[in-house]
Amino acid sequence: MTSTSQSTDIPYSPYWRLQLTAHSRIDNPKREKMRHLRCLCFVRPSAESIQLLIDELREPKYGEYHLYFSNTVKKSSLERLAESDDHETVQAVREYFADFSVINPDLMSLSLTSPLYRVYGTSPELWHPDSHTRSTEGLSALLLSLKKKPLIRYAKDSLLCKKLATELRYHMTQEEALFDFRRVDTPPILLLLDRREDPLTPLLTQWTYQAMVHELLGISSGRVSLKDVPDIRPELREIVLSQDQDPFFAKNMYANFGDLGENAKEYVAQFASKSNSSHTLESVADMKRFVEEYPEFRKLSGNVSKHVTLVSELSRRVEHDKLLDCSELEQTLACSDNHNADLRSLQQLLANPGVPDHNKLRLAAIYALRYSNSSNNQLPMLKDLLKASTNLSAADTILIPYLLAYARSLTAQATGSGAGAAQGPLPDLFSQPQALLNDARSRIQKGIKGVENVYTQHSPVLLSTLESLFKGRLSLQTYPFLDGQNIGSASREKPQDVIVFMVGGTTYEEARTVAQVNASMPGVRVVLGGTTVLRSESFFEQVRGAIEGWPDVMREVVRKEQGAEGRLRGELGRS
Repeated sequence: MTSTSQSTDIPYSPYWRLQLTAHSRIDNPKREKMRHLRCLCFVRPSAESIQLLIDELREPKYGEYHLYFSNTVKKSSLERLAESDDHETVQAVREYFADFSVINPDLMSLSLTSPLYRVYGTSPELWHPDSHTRSTEGLSALLLSLKKKPLIRYAKDSLLCKKLATELRYHMTQEEALFDFRRVDTPPILLLLDRREDPLTPLLTQWTYQAMVHELLGISSGRVSLKDVPDIRPELREIVLSQDQDPFFAKNMYANFGDLGENAKEYVAQFASKSNSSHTLESVADMKRFVEEYPEFRKLSGNVSKHVTLVSELSRRVEHDKLLDCSELEQTLACSDNHNADLRSLQQLLANPGVPDHNKLRLAAIYALRYSNSSNNQLPMLKDLLKASTNLSAADTILIPYLLAYARSLTAQATGSGAGAAQGPLPDLFSQPQALLNDARSRIQKGIKGVENVYTQHSPVLLSTLESLFKGRLSLQTYPFLDGQNIGSASREKPQDVIVFMVGGTTYEEARTVAQVNASMPGVRVVLGGTTVLRSESFFEQVRGAIEGWPDVMREVVRKEQGAEGRLRGELGRS
């Protein structure tokens, strides 16, 4: 009997291994009394869960209870549970540190996704209290599960990172016995970063399997909804992507799209050969028809059917949404500086009725990040073009100045400019060294008809940060150690164990970067985490929630936008 799953692996675990006969949520009021059964409860030690357990123990539905908490439990909570156990049904209480969602072997998330959760408080310098508490608890559980007591470094410009570092160190001090792990020669490092250091990466089109699925369809707790896919079969309306139980996904989750098409072709061909089929498989459409025409094949190869459907839908979206054209311009904007050519290409795509409105907004936002500080930028004109060529409302197009204010708010903290977040400099996004993993960036055009591969030049800021860290060159001025730690010679040593946590959320592109670092650097282990795993849609929502929660910054943005529109109307009137 579980309350809620803290790891995305748990819902798909083979329950028979635990000899469980049924599973439900503890807040389900329709459960029947079955006093002959034992109950295993796995819950977060939140106030709500503790109260639900108290109510359960006062009127037990099962013969005995084994309580497992995903994090440390307060002594007062245990006392309340003991007082409510009048029937003496509790047989065991354990702490099992899993107060986070495990996504990949080196990726975790706290699932604090907008608009349900807000990371930021009432100013760029403040946490939302609930998210701050949740992040402290989740990171603490992660460290305990990894058996690490790290030295903490943080982004100096981010007061949120400093606040989290301070609170986490206090928590480790309070739970000193739990964090009493064997000392190592080179201490592990916990590096706290802020999403505002790199607002570009969540906006880019993705070209690897896991990242593409999340960006175009969305992955939530390991599940992908395909209900809006044309002509989808009922059994495929919702599918599960789990590398533990899906060898094809485990092998191809980081594969670029061209390689993915080739691998999917081989996967289907293996099953086709077993059926003595002579069908030729020249395209994704051929694969899809093959699967649909053989009911017995579908029955025996549900996993093949799932991936053929996914690759087919991704291929359809690539063509329908003009993603190759969009991605080409995105990469040019991200990796080169040619304003006139970029502006012409952007105008053409904004005027193209085949490009979805959301993609046009993304392109304009990337242009804004690249050229907003340039004296000849054409943002007002582009925003007018967006209004004329799309169904985007003013509430949508305001996301572009919101994004700029969001990015500038980090440097505004460092200079103490307050509401001047809308006026400050942008973070340095376009001059990052790209020496690490160069061999992983060049992709040969190959594969199956209907699945094109693209040349991907952009690397997230995280890559250069990790490169500097592992070379012992990460700036102590930009990423200092938290005061009060026994650093010793750690500032000069090259770390081997690194936990990176991104306040404001991480991305699957960054997860792939970490996986490549782990694979290419023997003896090094990096674990990546974040308040959530972003895609462009959820990132825009987070930016909106942040700015609209910062009244001083929002007023400055609105004032500036109204002034720009007034000047543009004046220029048009004179012409």
